[in-house]
Amino acid sequence: MRFHFALALQALWTAVCQAAMQHYPAAWGHYDVCKSQVYTDEGLTWDYMACQPEATDMTKFLKVTLDPPNITCGDPPETYCALENPYMCNNECDASTDELAHPPHLMFDIEGRNPTTFWQSTSWKKYPKALLVNLTLSWNKTIELTDDIVLTFESGRPEQMVLEKSLDYGRTWQPYQFYATDCLDAFTMEPKTVQDLTQHTLLDIICTEDYSRGYVWKNDKTVRFEIKDRFALFAGPRLHNMASLYGQLDTTKNLRDFFTITDLRIRLLRPATGATMVDETNLSRYFYAISDIKVQGRCKCNLHAISCVYDKDKLGCECEHNTTGPDCGRCKRNYQGRAWSAGSYLPIPKGTANICIPNNIGPVIRPNVSSLGVANRKEARVCDNELLRCQNGGVCVNNVRCNCPATYSGLLCEKSRCSSELGGCRGPDSGQAPLTPPSAFRLLLLLLLGSVLLGEAAML
Repeated sequence: MRFHFALALQALWTAVCQAAMQHYPAAWGHYDVCKSQVYTDEGLTWDYMACQPEATDMTKFLKVTLDPPNITCGDPPETYCALENPYMCNNECDASTDELAHPPHLMFDIEGRNPTTFWQSTSWKKYPKALLVNLTLSWNKTIELTDDIVLTFESGRPEQMVLEKSLDYGRTWQPYQFYATDCLDAFTMEPKTVQDLTQHTLLDIICTEDYSRGYVWKNDKTVRFEIKDRFALFAGPRLHNMASLYGQLDTTKNLRDFFTITDLRIRLLRPATGATMVDETNLSRYFYAISDIKVQGRCKCNLHAISCVYDKDKLGCECEHNTTGPDCGRCKRNYQGRAWSAGSYLPIPKGTANICIPNNIGPVIRPNVSSLGVANRKEARVCDNELLRCQNGGVCVNNVRCNCPATYSGLLCEKSRCSSELGGCRGPDSGQAPLTPPSAFRLLLLLLLGSVLLGEAAML
């Protein structure tokens, strides 16, 4: 009787743990472990997992350039008037004096200083010619964004601005988002917000008026590119279901590339004017000034590294899984037994390492019966019980091929069969059940079972 009770109690505990894991998937998907030792029937062996570096402040590793290069104020020295008060003209900029200089690196220094430090442009002294400034942030490394990009302006937010990204180290650019007081007038685009986006329109480029319209100089300082709101389209409003997001990033290349950059460019097209006509008699009121830029992210290591190091002014992944390269994007020499592949977030929670294997594993000679009689044929060894284990529940057949479950394909069952379209891997026909919290009915049944078992225990 006690034995049956113990078995039932163990089953209840397992079910409750599974329910808790489904309800709190935010704890999943860190992928901060690359391998661990496990005991199997064959003895102690390595269990390889996907991994990635922790997210951090990426502004510590960037290089900033300005175009035109002489756009920073202070050479020659200038006096500026306050935008909200044209008669208060006691702000000086002098590049030859440390206390009065406003160089670009002040956009990335420690916040909280008093007085606030900031970069500042020259004034709009050539009005009506546009005051155009390009700020380019370069990492010389592929990085993945993990939080909102936030710009803090000390001169009023620009009335027109474009945020752009590059994936090829600044050779080509594509817009991330447009900002304007009037999107139709500035960019011939209907105004939208990120709340207007859906899973299927997430990759749309929008123009927003949220960060340009209205003018309260002391309060409205920040301009955002909303990364977390886009994540929430898959992971829920509080990002509880990160497993769903990771699954989408794993199976949809365009979505993964959307949050991946090598460079950012901030194109400042028109400064704040205080929502009034430009005062041509006092152009020293109009300029750009940025006190802080926040870019949170991680090195892209293709789920093959747990850390990224900054050495000799360059970022690089500390590659594992027998991979190499700045992004762990190829197999090491003598470890090209199969084609390189990025690690996978799937299956949740530990992912798939897709390690590079030694060249000397396979081929092997196996007998084969042909239609013309018995002959020997060379067959490459695809799987075994150690380095070449079938993934996602696949079964190795004679060390030659993996017999994969219906929802996976590939040599080692490493590929999901679900659609590559946005939302496809949680669709009704994908073969992958959506990750949802356990129903109230299921939890009630578990609690009732627990009550019965506890009552039975008390009677023993």
